[in-house]
Amino acid sequence: MTTDHPGTTSGSLLNGFSLEMTGKDIPALQAAAPSLPPGTPVNVTFLGNEDLSMRVAAAAAVKQAGLHPVPHVSARRLASTGELDGFLEALARVGSANHVFVVGGDPAEPMGPFPDSLSLITSGRLEAFGVNKVSIAGYPDGHTDIGPDALWSALKAKSAALRERGFEGEIITQFGFDTVPVLDWLTTLRERGITLPVRIGVPGPAGVKRLLGYARRFGVASSAGIAKRYGFSLGNLLGTAGPERFVADLARGYDPVRHGEIKLHFYTFGGIKTTADWVAAHR
Repeated sequence: MTTDHPGTTSGSLLNGFSLEMTGKDIPALQAAAPSLPPGTPVNVTFLGNEDLSMRVAAAAAVKQAGLHPVPHVSARRLASTGELDGFLEALARVGSANHVFVVGGDPAEPMGPFPDSLSLITSGRLEAFGVNKVSIAGYPDGHTDIGPDALWSALKAKSAALRERGFEGEIITQFGFDTVPVLDWLTTLRERGITLPVRIGVPGPAGVKRLLGYARRFGVASSAGIAKRYGFSLGNLLGTAGPERFVADLARGYDPVRHGEIKLHFYTFGGIKTTADWVAAHR
């Protein structure tokens, strides 16, 4: 284990980690559950090829496994306030509505009345169905369609709205492969007065080709940059790569005073059980 700050090691950063699943991953979640600490937060995605029943069933499965469901709510994918209410009501029925992750979502144009995650936070609908904690998105590597000034302005506004409406909050970042922009972003975040705890997005262990595919899809880094910082060879696309170097570098550079409270959030590109087993082995 690596440490430059007392008590901060690769292993200690893995305490209280979270991960995510899709609506189709219930069998995979059930296989992984024995490897996950009770109460582990599991985010349930809000993808365009899933429907309400799939998302609710996945959240219910997380709850039934003794874990903590964090359903995603995608603002621009909601066709109406009624659709939002129906989703939140269904989540409440299965005991999974108290903590949600709100995000703008992929569609370039809103499908209904919510253009962004701030409009969801300020709608009054979340608390009406028992939501008391809201996670929001952060982008240390930037966003392909949103400039840095707009990203910071939105994050500041969302943080203030959570505080004003009495929500507990946290930031979950997009995954990355380089800790330098992550640590720089954390420093700027705190300098701007945003004190929310942060979950740093980390790609779980997966095939090199798959990792590069997700990186290209989300525009987080060049293939050469990923290989250099993450420690794998572009000549071996059939190989696998885990986040050992990323987590060690993060532990080495992390200063709790400067960077505030952080935990890790795993994107399970190589499978939920593969990620759970990796964390168990490295804790």
